[in-house]
Amino acid sequence: MTGVMAILALALVSIAYGATVIPLSDVLRAVAHAAGLSDTAVNGPVGKIIVDLRLPRVILAICVGAGLGIIGALLQTVTRNDLADPFLFGLSNGAAAGAVSVITVIGDRFGIWTLPIAAFSGGMLAAIVVLMLVRRVQGQGPERLILAGLAVSFLFAALTNYMVFAGDQRAAHSVMFWTLGGLGLARWENLPLALAGLAAVLIYALYNDRNLDALLAGENTAESLGIRVTRLRNTVFIVCAFSTAIFVSVAGVIGFVGLMIPHIARRFSGQLHAGLIVTCALLGALLILLSDLAARLLLAPQELPIGIVTSSIGAFFVVTILLRKRAG
Repeated sequence: MTGVMAILALALVSIAYGATVIPLSDVLRAVAHAAGLSDTAVNGPVGKIIVDLRLPRVILAICVGAGLGIIGALLQTVTRNDLADPFLFGLSNGAAAGAVSVITVIGDRFGIWTLPIAAFSGGMLAAIVVLMLVRRVQGQGPERLILAGLAVSFLFAALTNYMVFAGDQRAAHSVMFWTLGGLGLARWENLPLALAGLAAVLIYALYNDRNLDALLAGENTAESLGIRVTRLRNTVFIVCAFSTAIFVSVAGVIGFVGLMIPHIARRFSGQLHAGLIVTCALLGALLILLSDLAARLLLAPQELPIGIVTSSIGAFFVVTILLRKRAG
């Protein structure tokens, strides 16, 4: 309950502050009217800023942050690697390559949905390539999944850089903003996509929490309990790829969230996944809301890519972990 209240409070602050500061009373009235709880609307440009721009942005931030936090927890469990996140397996780079291909090469041929479709396709293609590589080698352990993911990640990163270099140089700014993430594309029309991505990974994680808990005791123990570990690992990877591709298609590549949040969440909820998944969702939403607010205020009225903020926090977080382990 405390986490939910913190998210609601931060969401209201995020709506109120930006290039244009809006009184909190107007924010409350506009949000209440949009939710059907009040008949009093905020008219004029202020009302449009709240309802059409900032409210969808806040909802998108919550969906993306919560989803990336859960994805990080799932990937770290099935690979038994504390550094696992969508970046490590090429999922983010695959989706980014799809988006960059639209900006620099293909063009906007299918209207406003061209970019999301291309990003989603790139992310799913990366997942398929990773799974094909794993199946081609002897054994399907977590270490092989990680190595295949790294190879695919480097491959799609190289492809992205090539398209940026060989494509329309005037699109370089758009490409840079996309590859570093941002919530500027948030609209009511594309929010169902983000909600679908969050619902897919959240429902799957909560439904399989006992199986994921069994993996904590080791693969042999999980197998003895009747869990098909390889099948579970591949299914988790596919679900995470699906949701990651959706999130990148609407918000670009936002790094380090999936890596940091599970580590922080375990300090509050412990290792078992029923509590861990919910805590990751709450903390992930809080992190993205805070990062987006900072990205809009640090160089206002210019907006920083949110990935710059999360990467800065992530670098500090990793250094802190290393220093603590060395001290221990």
